[in-house]
Amino acid sequence: MRMRRWMALVLAGCVTVSVTACGGSGSTAATAADTKAADTTEAAADTSAAAEGSSKGLTPEERAKEFITVGTGPTSGIYFPIGGAFATALSDYGYQTSAEATNATGQNIQNILNGDAEIAIAMQDAVMQAYTATGAYEGKEPASGLKALMRLWPNYVQLVTTADTGITSVEDLKGKRVGVGAANSGVEINARMILNAYGITYDDITPDYLAYGEAIDNMKNGQCDAVFVTSGLPNATVMDLGVSYDMVVIPIDGEGREKLVNDYPYYAESVIPANTYNNTEDVEGVFVYNIMLVREDLSDEMVYDILNGVFENISTIKASHNAADKNIDITFGVDDIQLPLHPGAEAFWKDNGYID
Repeated sequence: MRMRRWMALVLAGCVTVSVTACGGSGSTAATAADTKAADTTEAAADTSAAAEGSSKGLTPEERAKEFITVGTGPTSGIYFPIGGAFATALSDYGYQTSAEATNATGQNIQNILNGDAEIAIAMQDAVMQAYTATGAYEGKEPASGLKALMRLWPNYVQLVTTADTGITSVEDLKGKRVGVGAANSGVEINARMILNAYGITYDDITPDYLAYGEAIDNMKNGQCDAVFVTSGLPNATVMDLGVSYDMVVIPIDGEGREKLVNDYPYYAESVIPANTYNNTEDVEGVFVYNIMLVREDLSDEMVYDILNGVFENISTIKASHNAADKNIDITFGVDDIQLPLHPGAEAFWKDNGYID
């Protein structure tokens, strides 16, 4: 929990529209970059040392026989390039790999359970609902086979509209046509939970079950009033909307936000910083972490080895997107993961000093 609070403070101050690091004077930025590089290098060295002193990994010959499919997301979203970078990093480490475009969280959860992907990106709120058979997964068997590999980056819930709709709050969505995400997607689960926290159900709105890219296109054409977008910052589709339209980022705040965070501890209060888009001031909001799922039936040795490969080639992953650069690093540990770790992942994180 303390990691979540720390990350919320850091991210609120550091996220910008640029894909560069946080601003400041040249000397300060350089010092921060040098410190980060030194920390990452030291962490990588520690990882290599742990790998050398452990029999839990695979040999190069064993590794070359294994195929890893990485579940990502739609090609228009952030999951796709970052997931692709994981596939490249593990290929460089000696695995046979592929990155599969999917409908993101909902499909990735199912693909992991079905054995159709070895690792996959998913939002933790949806994962925990599937794991506990609650919320969107109520009435289904608990997905006890879901296991975690590592923590990724925070997804900010962004509720966007245009000024001509007159919508300035979540409560104003009543009676409006709202893009809530593809049915049972991570975005749609976010939308449903947030609306419920404010006492709003789908009976109070006209829900459009569309991926946010399609929903924003509809909003441009006057066929949709507001759209939920759950993504790292900045989101290219939202940026594009702000260039051509008088876009408004609607705050998620007040008692509704308090209820959401209290009821679902995998959400954290945060802000979308000023000038992330065309917003001149910080906008109150929430985020939920993405995590990397892993197939339960993979051997402990292979899962341990996958993490060795990820962090040996972490620069490839960091180069894929600003959100990955700022938030995917061994030094962030696994404090924020509520889903049980795979035993091989647990051994890795314990050997590297992040679990007692």
